[in-house]
Amino acid sequence: MPGHLTFQQWVPFPVERVFEFFSNPENLPRIMPPASATRLISVNRVPPPGCANDKAAGVGTTMVTSFRVVPFLPFRAQWIARITEFEWNHFFADVQEKGPFKRWHHRHELTPETKDGVHGTCVTDVVDYDVGFGLVGDLASTLLIRHQIAQTFAIRQQILPRLLS
Repeated sequence: MPGHLTFQQWVPFPVERVFEFFSNPENLPRIMPPASATRLISVNRVPPPGCANDKAAGVGTTMVTSFRVVPFLPFRAQWIARITEFEWNHFFADVQEKGPFKRWHHRHELTPETKDGVHGTCVTDVVDYDVGFGLVGDLASTLLIRHQIAQTFAIRQQILPRLLS
């Protein structure tokens, strides 16, 4: 059974700064839960057309990460993601090429938004995924995986403002 999750967060930073942060794959381990001990193994960076930022990862970029499957245990899994969509200061999307899911599509959308007179950015994450494994995967998704994905984004929402400061 495919899953669909949406997460939103407002941060008091301009969209240009927030997008620059998210478009740099080197920041990925910094926004993951510390217990996952996520490591960036390699990046095959394809710069976005006309972009002067040499850290930005555009369409075609692939990233290889490893992470702890179960926190505090030494077992690690590898995840290979590829950026498939990119529009500077608006959105980008990545898909899983290899990893724990049958299918994973994550779209990062950034929108300028003013709250209480403060100019900031609304960060919206839209995640479509499929665990695979039929009924067993559906049960795992319902009982564990959906919650684990939500926890990952909740942790990110806690640490993101500090990382952008």
